[in-house]
Amino acid sequence: MPLEVLLQNSPWMKGLNAAEQNKVRNDIQTKTIATDEFVCRRGEVADYWFGVIAGVVKINNVAANGKSTTLLGLAPGSWFGEGSLLKEESRRYDVVTLRDSQLALMPKSTFLWLLDSSIFFNRFLISQLNNRLGQFIGAMENERLLDVDARVARSLAVMFSGWYPQQALMLKISQEEVAQLAGLSRQRVNSALKVLEEQGLIRVNYGEIHILNLEKLSIFTSPEQ
Repeated sequence: MPLEVLLQNSPWMKGLNAAEQNKVRNDIQTKTIATDEFVCRRGEVADYWFGVIAGVVKINNVAANGKSTTLLGLAPGSWFGEGSLLKEESRRYDVVTLRDSQLALMPKSTFLWLLDSSIFFNRFLISQLNNRLGQFIGAMENERLLDVDARVARSLAVMFSGWYPQQALMLKISQEEVAQLAGLSRQRVNSALKVLEEQGLIRVNYGEIHILNLEKLSIFTSPEQ
C-alpha cells in the first residue's frame, strides 16, 4: 500500500510508540491530485500536514503582476506544511502538482496531538525546520552566486532530502518540470542536464532522471567558477 510505504520510511513514524502509530494510521487520509492542480492555496486555513506519496509538487508564489517563483520542489517521501500549523496562520504559499500526485493528509488535530505527546516527533520537526531553512538559504545563494548548471544541480539534489532510503535515486520528472523548479527555460535546463550527465552525476532517460552521485551533485560547481 503506497501510504504504508510512505509511513514506514518516514523517520518521525519510526520513533512513535504503537498507540501513536495506530492513531496516525487511523486519522491520516490520502488524496490524488491531477497535474497542475492545487494541493493548497495561499491564504487558506492550514488544516493538514502533507506527505508526498507519489508524484512531484512545487511550493511557489505568484506576485500581483502575475510573475511566479518556485521556492521548492518536493518528491516522494517529503513532508511539508508544518510551519503554518505551528504558527496557526493561513498558508503563505501555493502548492501545485507538477504531475499526477498522491498526497497523505494528516489532520491538524493529530499533528498537534503528536506535538504534545511525542518528544521524538518534536525532535524531528526541529530537524525538519532547520533543514528547510538551509534549503531556502541555499536557494537564495544559488540564484545569486551560481551559474545555471550549478543551479540545476542543486535544484535536483535538494529534492532527495526525504527520499525513501531503500529506493533507487530516480525521479520521474520531465525537463519542463525541472525548468519550473529551477526557474529557467527548458532549453537551458536541457544544456545543464547534459553537462551534469557528462560529469557522471546523473543519467537522463525519457521522463526520468537517475541520480548517480547525490553528494557531488549537491555541491556541484562549474569548472569555470
